Amino acid sequence: MIYVKRIVLDVLKPHQPNGLEFTSAIAEQSPGTLVKLTVIEVDEKTETVVIDIEGQDLRYNEITEAISNMGGTVHSIDEVEVESGQE
Repeated sequence: MIYVKRIVLDVLKPHQPNGLEFTSAIAEQSPGTLVKLTVIEVDEKTETVVIDIEGQDLRYNEITEAISNMGGTVHSIDEVEVESGQE
């Protein structure tokens, strides 16, 4: 089994929800998840942010669904760390 341990995403998000609400909603997808958001650029209606997510078994589809539900769009996956588990 493969476990996703870290994902770094380039995301376009609206100003609201704010960064704290945005990262909290992402962290809720997996217990024990650490989420860091860095604002790269601010426009009139949107922000370009880099989101660094670390955890034991991240679920990419659930993360992107949470981002989409808050009005965000994933532009790219910039980094990924995976680990193979022993079976």
